[in-house]
Amino acid sequence: MKAVLVRGYGDVNQLFYGDTPDLKPGPGEVLVRMSATSINPIDWKLRRGDLKALMPLQFPAILGRDLAGEVVGLGVGVTTRKIGDRVLGLVNHAYAEYVLCKADELALMPSSLSFEQAAALPLVVLTGAQLIEKGIRPRSGETILITGAVGGVGRTAVHVARQHGAHVIAGVRSSQKKEAEGLGADRILALDSASDIASLKELDAVADTVGHEVIASLIPHIKKNGVLATVVGRPEAANGREAVAMAEKMASPSATPSWNAALTRAAARPAWSGRTAALPAVCTPTSTAPRPRPMIIRPGSRSPG
Repeated sequence: MKAVLVRGYGDVNQLFYGDTPDLKPGPGEVLVRMSATSINPIDWKLRRGDLKALMPLQFPAILGRDLAGEVVGLGVGVTTRKIGDRVLGLVNHAYAEYVLCKADELALMPSSLSFEQAAALPLVVLTGAQLIEKGIRPRSGETILITGAVGGVGRTAVHVARQHGAHVIAGVRSSQKKEAEGLGADRILALDSASDIASLKELDAVADTVGHEVIASLIPHIKKNGVLATVVGRPEAANGREAVAMAEKMASPSATPSWNAALTRAAARPAWSGRTAALPAVCTPTSTAPRPRPMIIRPGSRSPG
């Protein structure tokens, strides 16, 4: 089969389109014929060697996490998927004609979505959902500010936080406030407005997808024992603020049967259908390289109760 492989650490010149052995599903595995995938920051960080101490590659390697395609092969024991199923999921080695993965890594693709739209969803939807549910663990009535709320991760985070009964503040640029009106947040805040930031009362939590000076301006508004959860790494402004709970251990978004069921439901929402402008671009056999988007989560921590 054909695949996009990386021959060694370095720039995009290390990528090449070539042949790789055909795949056959083993017990519990599903073979998917790829229709579209996405490019994420984890891909170019791996290719450049930024993460080789943590996640070394064996060359030639196939990168890629987002999958949208059709089931064409089933291993022994697979009963939850059938030949011809249109699926999406968070997998490995997605830059190829075919991908092998576990059956429980896949979710059924809503009929309202094209393969290109579906391929833009798995990582951002799982990242946004886990940013809220694993990072913040919100309680009903708490006030949560979500930065980058009109992006793919932020949009998902807003939806999930609202499902948990939180009072949600959508943080966006001033120029994005009109677009943010469709998110259903309780309040829209211009993150580039000093007066808007100054008007904030105490926050129970911040879910950050932006970082930099934006998060530095928000941390003072997080109440004692509040939570900061971020997809862009621990900000320097959080150092020394013991009252703000943050986990030090990095964790990647993960796909499980329960998360994939939620992914199917989220993907079927009308807010995603036709919203390609709000989602990352995707790779298809005829597309150009898309822009990257957040991958790594550093969840905030909170004790139960």
